[in-house]
Amino acid sequence: MGFFLETLLGGLMTGMLYSLVALGFVLIFKASGVFNFAQGAMVLFAALAMARFAEWIPNWTGIANPWLANIAAFVLAGVIMFAVAWLIERLVLRYLVNQEAATLLMATLGITYFLEGLGQTIFGSDIYKIDIGMPKDPVFLLESVFQGGVLVNKEDVIAAVIAAALVVGLSVFFQKTKTGRALRAVADDHQAAQSIGIPLGRIWVIVWCVAGVVALVAGMIWGSKLGVQFSLATVALRALPVIILGGLTSVPGAILGGLIIGVGEKLSEVYLGPFVGGGIEIWFAYVLALVFLLFRPQGLFGEKIIDRV
Repeated sequence: MGFFLETLLGGLMTGMLYSLVALGFVLIFKASGVFNFAQGAMVLFAALAMARFAEWIPNWTGIANPWLANIAAFVLAGVIMFAVAWLIERLVLRYLVNQEAATLLMATLGITYFLEGLGQTIFGSDIYKIDIGMPKDPVFLLESVFQGGVLVNKEDVIAAVIAAALVVGLSVFFQKTKTGRALRAVADDHQAAQSIGIPLGRIWVIVWCVAGVVALVAGMIWGSKLGVQFSLATVALRALPVIILGGLTSVPGAILGGLIIGVGEKLSEVYLGPFVGGGIEIWFAYVLALVFLLFRPQGLFGEKIIDRV
């Protein structure tokens, strides 16, 4: 039972990180109808900015305290992501209003390659580390209940808490603030929102800024765990099954979908892997997403698809 709980907790913590990346897709799609294929590139770009600023700021300013350097790097990287969001809306999105979904998707693909190239040009193409002081040593829980206890990595726990706090903060922002209500109005109907005076361009900038902050936090956590390298851009591919499960327009769905995928990957690898030769963790999420596409294409919380003829 202790080993089962250990595997379950590991899956939940991994699932929270998947949810964090999927959240960027959901936020942008809800507000603008754009499937943002550039979310992975935004995670990479934000992580590169965080890693390099954390290295450059002590050299520029003489700050010796790593906490102050990391806070300054986070703020500067956040400003960079805000600027990226503003430029995307100004130079790309405002010219693609009311265009076909395929056109918008191709635009985000172009943004993906541009951000990857720009990140390599500005910040370099080596493998960098992000050291934000998260402890990497394991800890044993419930030793009095289970023999040997339940092994949990402190870094995973802290990362899951940060991701959960961000999700709760965004939920409160969307539900309780005037801007959040405007975002939800735009998500429901663009033209109706414009007709009552909601500025569509400003809302899109805000959404892309929020998605940029989400990408920064996700890049910071993934970079701390795995290092910042260009394969980090593929983390968006791990989020695709999550949004298929949860629904492309649902924030709670992104959270629950991430948890289901995370737990399913870990449990299937441990308990089913020995019967099929292992490697289930690599493809489990995509097979589960295919099953959902066959029987419930809108996902668990997505809006029901209605074909009008």
